[in-house]
Amino acid sequence: MKRTLLICVAAFLTISAYSQKQRISLEDLNVNGTFRASSVWGITSLNDGEHYTTLERGGKIVKYSYSTGEVVDVIFNANSFDNPQLKQVRLYKLSSDESKILLATNISPIYRHSFTADYFVFDIEANEIVPLSENGSQMLATFSPNGNLVAFVRDNNIFINDLLTRTEQQITSDGEFNHIINGAADWVHEEEFRMVTGMQWSPDSKSLAFYKFDESNVKLFNMPLFQNELYPPNYSFKYPKAGEDNSVVSIHVYDIESKQTRTMDTGDETDQYIARIKWTVNSERLCMVRLNRLQNKVDLLMANPLTGKSEAIFSETNEYYIEEPADSYPTFTQDGKYFIIPSERNGYNQLYLYKMNGDFVRQLTDGNDEVISIYGYDAKSKRVYYQAFDESPLRTAVYSVALDGKKQKKLSELPGTNSANFSTGFKYYIHFHSSITTPTIVTLHNAKGEQMRVLEDNKNLTATLEQFEIPTKEFFSFTTSEGFELNGYMVKPLGFDENTEYPVLMYQYSGPGSRSVVDRFSVGWDEYLATEGYMVVCVDGRGTGGRGQEFKKMTYGQLGYYESIDQIEAAKYLQDLPYVDEERIGIWGWSYGGYMSLLSLFKAPEVFSMAIAVAPVTNWRYYDTIYTERFMGLPQDNANGYDDNSPINHVGRLQGKLLLVHGTGDDNVHLQNTIEMAEKLVQANKQFDMMLYPDKNHSIYGENTRMHLYTLLSNYVKSNL
Repeated sequence: MKRTLLICVAAFLTISAYSQKQRISLEDLNVNGTFRASSVWGITSLNDGEHYTTLERGGKIVKYSYSTGEVVDVIFNANSFDNPQLKQVRLYKLSSDESKILLATNISPIYRHSFTADYFVFDIEANEIVPLSENGSQMLATFSPNGNLVAFVRDNNIFINDLLTRTEQQITSDGEFNHIINGAADWVHEEEFRMVTGMQWSPDSKSLAFYKFDESNVKLFNMPLFQNELYPPNYSFKYPKAGEDNSVVSIHVYDIESKQTRTMDTGDETDQYIARIKWTVNSERLCMVRLNRLQNKVDLLMANPLTGKSEAIFSETNEYYIEEPADSYPTFTQDGKYFIIPSERNGYNQLYLYKMNGDFVRQLTDGNDEVISIYGYDAKSKRVYYQAFDESPLRTAVYSVALDGKKQKKLSELPGTNSANFSTGFKYYIHFHSSITTPTIVTLHNAKGEQMRVLEDNKNLTATLEQFEIPTKEFFSFTTSEGFELNGYMVKPLGFDENTEYPVLMYQYSGPGSRSVVDRFSVGWDEYLATEGYMVVCVDGRGTGGRGQEFKKMTYGQLGYYESIDQIEAAKYLQDLPYVDEERIGIWGWSYGGYMSLLSLFKAPEVFSMAIAVAPVTNWRYYDTIYTERFMGLPQDNANGYDDNSPINHVGRLQGKLLLVHGTGDDNVHLQNTIEMAEKLVQANKQFDMMLYPDKNHSIYGENTRMHLYTLLSNYVKSNL
C-alpha cells in the first residue's frame, strides 16, 4: 500500500513539474525571439592574423585578440563625433592598409542584396571623419588596395573619390535607370548569381574593372505600391522572364592614369552571362567567368586590361547545367601559379587544381562527400580549407587538404552543421556548430583544429529551453516504390501516443540542390504546431542536394515532376503509420515550396486534404531567365517541360482546402503568379482562400507582418486539418 502511494505521488509530482513548463507561443517565435540563438557576427580579420574587429551597438568598431579574446582597442567610436547618424552604422570596410574605414549609414534596401547608403570615410590615425560624397547617396563604395581611392555607384554611373585631393570624378556618363547600369548588377544577376558588386580594383590600384548592363531590350515589369497613397505609384523595373531578352553585358577597365576606358573581349556572342570578374594576383590579367545562355558550358577568360584582348584558358561542359559560380570561383594561389575550381565532372562536386595556363594538375578531393564552399588557400601551409558534407546530406564539416591532394583532414569534430570563419593567414578560425539537439556553439581554434576557447555557448538559450515543453524532432528515412531512399524529419506532438492517430502537416522546399532535412538546431513553427497536437514532417526528395549530380539533376527539364512524386510517396508512407490520421494530411511551403505544395495537392487529391502556398511560382513561364533556364532550358525548346508541371494547368483536380498567400510588392516571385492562379481557380469553379500582404516583398516581413502571417497560417491549419 505504501509503495503504491509513493508511486502515485511521484507520478503526480512528475506530471505537475511537466505541466508547469511553458508552451511555445506564436509571440515567442515572431515577436520575442525567445528561441533565437546568439552567435558572433560581423567579424573582420585584420592583416596580422592575430586580431579581428566587430561592429557593436552604438556605432563602435572594436578590435579583439584572437589568442586571448581581450579587447585591444576601440578603433572607431561614434560617440566621439557630434553626428547622430554615425550611431546607426550598419556596415563597415577597412582599407587594405587598415588606415581608413568606410562606414555605411542610412541604408535603404533596393532588392535582396543591393542598397543605397550614406558613406563616411574615417581616418584612424587622424581621428577624422568626412562624408564620401556630398552629392547624394551611394552604392557599393569600395577602397582601392592602396587606400587612396574609393569607387562607388550613384544613379547607375561610377564615381571615384580621390581621398588625397578630396576630389570626386565621374568615370561613366551613360547610366540611366532601366536602360544602362554601370558598376552594379541588374535584377536577375543580383538575385540568381548573388552578384553583390559590379566593380573590382586591380591589385596595383591603377585600374578599375566594371560591368556595364544594357537593359534596353529587357521588358519592364510593373508593380503598384499601395500604402498611404491616394493614387498609388507604379514601380517599373527590368525583369527578364524565361525565354525573353536579357541585358547585354560588357566588361570594361578604367585606367586611373590615362583616364581611358577599354572594353574587354568576351567573345562574339552577346546572349550569354559573365557570372564573375576577378583580378589574378597579376594586375595585367583579369579573369572573366563566362557561361552560355543555357548555363551548361563555362569558360575562364583571361583578359589583358591594356589591350582588351582575352583568351580562354579553361572550359567545361555539363550535360545538364553548371552550378552558379560563387565568389571563390576560381580561387587563385598567391604565388600566381595555380587556380582551384569545383566541378561535378565525376558525379560529385569536388576540387580540382590547374596551372594558370589552364593545364590540369590534379584532383584535390574525392568521394561522395561533396564540397560546398571554399574558404581559401593558405600559401604557408599549402593547404586548401573548405566546407563539405560529412557522410550524409544532413551534416556538414570543415576540412583542409594539401595542394598535392594528400593529407586531407577534418577539422570539425562534432556531428551536425559545421562552418568556419578563418583569420588572415589561416592561423585561427572561428567555428560555428549546431545540431538537432544543440543550439549554436561558437569556438575559437588554431589551424590544427585545436579548440582555444568558447566565444558563445548559448547557455541562456539552453536554460530557456528547460522552461518550455519542446516537442521532439527526429530523423527517419524510407524507400520509395522506385527504390530511392529519402531522408526526412518528423516533429511529434507533445505527449505523443503511438496508439493515437494524429493529423500531419508536411513542410518542404524541394528546390534544385536545396536541403531542408538538416542536422541543425531550430525551434520554430514546426514545434509550435506540434504543441497544438499536429505532427510535422519534412522530406527531401529527388532534386535536393548533397547526394551527387544524378540525384540532384534528374529533375532537369521537368521541374516538379519527380519532386511531387516523392512528396506524394512520402505522404502515402505516412498514411501507413499507425499513429497518422490518413484522412488529415496537409502540405505547405514557401516560394519553390509553395509551388510544390500546389502541385502535390492538385496531383494527389486522394492523399492531401489541404495545402498552403506562400509566394508560389505557379507557372515557370512567369519566372526569371537565369534560374528557370538553368534547370529547364528555354521555353521555346521545352514547352511541355514548362507547362506539364506548372500548377496553374492542374487546377481542375483541386478537392481539398487551399490557402494562397503573397506579398503585393514581391519583386522576385511576382504577385502575377497568385493572381493568375486565382483566376484559373475561379473559372474552374474551385473554392479557395487567399491573403495578400500590401507592399511586402518575397520574405513577407516588417513590423507586425510575421505575427499576422503565422497567426493566419496557424488558424488555417487548425480549421482545415
